[in-house]
Order: sequence, then structure tokens, then C-alpha cells
Amino acid sequence: MKAFLLRQFLKPSPNCYGSEGKSISLFPLSVFRFFCTKSVSKCNSRDKIQNINGLDDALRLYENMSRMRPLPSVIQFNQLLSRVVNLKEYSAAIHLFNDMNCNLGISVSEYTMTIAINCYCLSNRVDYGFSILGWFFKRGCVPNVFTFSTLLKGLFREDRINEAQGLFRKMVKEELCELNAVTYGTVIDGLCKAGNTPMAIEMLRVMENGRSCKPDTHIYSMLINSLCKDRMIDSALKLFGEMSEKGISRNVVTYNTLICGLCNLSRWSEVKMLIEEMIGYKLYPDVFTFSSLVDALCKEGLVDEAEDVIHIMKQQNVTPDVISYNSLMDGYCLQGRMDEARYVFDSMDSKNVTPNIRSYTILINGYCNKKRIDDAMHIFREMPRNGLKPDVATYNTILKGLFRGGRCSEALDFFEELQSVGLIPSFYTYCNMLDGLCRNGEVERALLLLNALEGKGGGKHHLHIGYYSIVIDGLCGAKKLDVARALFNDLPSKGLKPDVVTYNILIKGCCQNGLFEEAKDILLKMEQASLSPNEITYNVIVKGNLRGGKYEDAAKFFEEMCAKGFSPDSYTFELLLDLLRTTDQNPIIFKMIQKLAPNTLKQKIPNQ
Repeated sequence: MKAFLLRQFLKPSPNCYGSEGKSISLFPLSVFRFFCTKSVSKCNSRDKIQNINGLDDALRLYENMSRMRPLPSVIQFNQLLSRVVNLKEYSAAIHLFNDMNCNLGISVSEYTMTIAINCYCLSNRVDYGFSILGWFFKRGCVPNVFTFSTLLKGLFREDRINEAQGLFRKMVKEELCELNAVTYGTVIDGLCKAGNTPMAIEMLRVMENGRSCKPDTHIYSMLINSLCKDRMIDSALKLFGEMSEKGISRNVVTYNTLICGLCNLSRWSEVKMLIEEMIGYKLYPDVFTFSSLVDALCKEGLVDEAEDVIHIMKQQNVTPDVISYNSLMDGYCLQGRMDEARYVFDSMDSKNVTPNIRSYTILINGYCNKKRIDDAMHIFREMPRNGLKPDVATYNTILKGLFRGGRCSEALDFFEELQSVGLIPSFYTYCNMLDGLCRNGEVERALLLLNALEGKGGGKHHLHIGYYSIVIDGLCGAKKLDVARALFNDLPSKGLKPDVVTYNILIKGCCQNGLFEEAKDILLKMEQASLSPNEITYNVIVKGNLRGGKYEDAAKFFEEMCAKGFSPDSYTFELLLDLLRTTDQNPIIFKMIQKLAPNTLKQKIPNQ
């Protein structure tokens, strides 16, 4: 009850002073204290802090401590605040901090203020964190390296990369504190997550050249992980080699990161070599190592081999977790082997593994892809009964399946249900809706939804070129090229620029309607907009001209495509072969095919 009252009345506030230093209105905890009538003379707070199980316990203990005379030391209040932060109750921690400072008159320490800064940063309110930094200087306190590292982490958390780098440079230039591994690790981790791995590697070199702090295993592992995610596996291997040269130990995390990166690129011989090297150093593969192998094998369609890895895990006394089984189940679903996927799903409980939302979504997606929508819906309805709340990704999967199964009315009802349960439609939700409506001949409804998105929240924040590309494609397929063209031409007024996908769709629509000159004009405009035609662009325009009997134009674009290193897709190649058979071996067609496979054609057509 007490915690409920606090949640009802507490209002977010950056600190207890206004812009002019005057006290501003907070929810006074004295009001909260009014409900606490029990007199407390002694309180063994140190022991009780260890036994806190939730916010109610923490608030109750804080109230008891605040009524003790003399008050407990700031150290004990700090321990309580830290516990509240560990409970992820950041707003409550901030208000307790304010009450300590403004109402109880406790002389907060540097550590207390750093806790408050951390709470603001974890709440994505780093600017308020900097306002607390001002308190340090007013009170004659010196912020330490942990204070600045917390602010750095907060800036990176909010993607304020330039400001984070600026703060770091200021720390170095003005020697605000002595940098340690935590500081460098924060900056390197932030740069890696922002996709700026090269800059993170430069930071590594700065550490190496410094005196106070050298890079350790954790720093190298972060960088290797980032390089692997960027698919720069050779650079990751080079960095991995540096560790050995510099006497920096490698741990299971380092090996796992590299193994995962190599698996994703199907470099199996190197994977085997790394695992053997791990074992040689008495670092044994763990559940993450094996799960990476299972996932990579399944993505390559080698599900039976992945099943073998699961058996090896058990033999090595490594217990497969939900991620391992999800990967295996996903592999079976990708091959359409739904009975085996369902068996894996059902067998998790007997192995003391609890299926998660991802488990259900994988199975639902598999059933939807096999057009077994009723089975998918049955699994979906099981989730709440098993204590799981479907997320937006799960709803999106069902939406897509319903539309692909031609069940448009049910999909629209399902979209309403998604919103009624308090979920916010995502970008992919709207893509599924627009695509599904267009696929089911409801292009007018798709246009209405697009108009609603334009007006949603009053603006361009909700617009995305992907939405327009889907609807333009639907309009072209419904033979409404004039409307598609008007929508395309209106994009700049909405603050949007067509991308390669949008241009490809309109070029295809023109070709399907026999407007080959217009298709060429659009291709020219695309290039003038500094967008390079890709393989899809050329295949679309080559196929369009071939079907329209414009063989010379098709040959011209075909030459351009080959000169740029692109290849005809299977549909283009099959069309060329069909035309070769039905046009009395037209020399233009024959020349196009011969450019692709002259030796094969000589064997098939020896008289030519």
C-alpha cells in the first residue's frame, strides 16, 4: 500500500531546486510518512538492505531509517539507493535521493550523487545527470572517473555520439580525472554499438600508447565482436592474433565471438581449428559455442547436422538452453518440416527448458509459411495460458500469415486486437498491413491506411519510404499506374526521397504496361538522383523489354548489366531460353545467351 501511494504521488523531477536555486514542489515524503504510524527507535538497516526483495521493502526500510535519531550514516542510505537501482526502480531512487538531500538534510557524498546521475542516465535523461554534476562543484566535491564514465555511458545510450566523444576529449585535455579501463571500455563499447568500429580501434591504439591503462581481454573481445558483426572477420582474426603476441589472455567469450562470426560465413575449417585450439588451452566450449554452431548449421539447411551437435552437447555435459532449441526448431521450420519442429517445441518442457516468446513466434511463422493458419492461431492462443504475452513481432507474424492465406477480414480484426491489448504497431506491422491489403486486392484500403499514417501525430515522423513503395507496387499490380505515378511524384512534398526499391517498382510497372520509353526516363531520373541501378533494376528492365519484343533495347541493357558485374536472375535466363525456342533462334537472343554460357550452348546447339 505504501509503495502504491508513492507511485501515485511521485512526480518526475530533475532535482529539488529550480533554475534560480529555489526549492520547487516535490511530492513530500512527509505525506508518505503520515501513513507510517509505527514508531521506530532502532533499525538494523545494514542487515535489512540485504533482505530487500522489492520496492515495497525498500520504501519501508527507507521510511524506518528516515525516522531514526540520529539518522543512519550516508553510507547506509547509499547502500539502500544502490539496492533500489538494482531493482531497476530508477524513478523511485531519484526521488529518494531528492528527499535525502532536501527534506532529511543528509549531506550526500560523491557516491550518492553518482548514483543519482546513473539513475538519470538509465532513464534516458542524461541532461538531468549533468545538472547533478553541477552539484559537485557547488559543494566543493570532485567528480571521479566513475562519475564521468557514467555520463559517457548515458550519452552513448541516447546515441549522442559526438557529445560523448567531446566529453571524453575534454576529460583527457583538461585532466578531469585519471582514466581507467572502465572509461576506455565505455567509449569503445559505445563506438562499437554505434557502428563506428574503426574509431573504436583507434581508441585501442590510444590505450596501448598510454601509461596508466592497457587494453585487456574484455576490450579486445568487444572489438572482435564488433568486427564480426560487421562481417570483417579477417580483421577480427588479426586482432585475435595480436592478443597472443602481446601476452593478453583469451577467454571463452573471445573464442565464442570469433566462432560465431566464422560460422555465419560458413568458414567451417577455421571453426574446427579454433575449437581444437580452445580445448588445447583447457577452455571448453560452452552452451553459447554449441548454440552458435546449431544456429549456423540450421541457416545453411544442415538441420540433421545441427541435431547431431545437440547430442554432442549432452555428451559433453553442456545442457542445451532455449536458444539452442529455438535455433533447431527454426531450422526445421525453414525446411517446412513442421512435425519435427513441433516435436522439438513440445519436448522442451521434458528437458526443463521453458519455451519463450521467440519459441512460439518461430513455430507460428513456420505454420504460416506452410499456410497452416489455424495451427498458427492455436499456438498463438496458447501463449497467454502459459503465462506469456505475445509481443508485436508475434502479432506481425500472424498478420502476415493471415494476409498471405487470403484471410483479409480476420487480419483486419487482428490488427485491431493488437492495438486493443496496448501494443504499438511497428514499422513492420504497417508494412504487413499495406502489403497484405494490396495482395488481397484492397488497394483503396491500403491508400486510406497510408493517408491515416500521413496524418498520424500530425506529421512526417510517421512516414517512411517503404510504406509508399509497397502501395506504389500494389497500384502498379492493380493497373492503376496513373495513381502510382502521382503518388511517386508527390513524395518530395512529403519530405521523402524515392530509393532504389521505389524506382525499381515504378520501372517494373511501366514495363508491365508497355510504357518502355517512360521506363527508360525513370531509369535516367534515378541516375540523376545519384542512385545507382542494381541487379534488380537491370533484370526488371531487361525482362520488360524482352516480353515487349524490344530485343535491341533489351540487349543494350543486358550489356550494361554484364559490364557492371551483375547477372541475370533465373527468371530472365528462363525467358531468354523460351524466346530462343520460339523466335527461330533470333540472333540477338542467341548472342545474349551465348555471352553467359558459350560452351554450354555449343553443346546444345551444335549447328550454330
